[in-house]
Amino acid sequence: MTVVLVVAATVVAALLVVLGLASTVAGRRIGILHLAGAGLLEAVLVVQAVLAGVAMAGGDTPADVPTFLGYLSGVLLIPVAGVLWARTEHTRWAGTVLAVAAAAVGVMVWRLLQLWEATGA
Repeated sequence: MTVVLVVAATVVAALLVVLGLASTVAGRRIGILHLAGAGLLEAVLVVQAVLAGVAMAGGDTPADVPTFLGYLSGVLLIPVAGVLWARTEHTRWAGTVLAVAAAAVGVMVWRLLQLWEATGA
């Protein structure tokens, strides 16, 4: 886990939250910009997951591996679920759905970093 990727994921997630809330306030559904933001967020998360997997394969593991893997798999699924739900939402609240998903990712990546850096002592 690298702090740079955690910060990058947080920044992209925050921008996606702003985009989602802006579309809700404007009374519009999500568009290509929202989908591109969610795709970028997912790409950052996949890179982070691959790097964590490589580090774990090399012997560098967090103190609580099952919890870490649960958070890691969950954080990868949330943007996808948020986009799928937002695309089926035919009201202005689609942006809010995406904003909530992005906010959850923003929190979860920091929790992942905490789990990774915990010593288990």
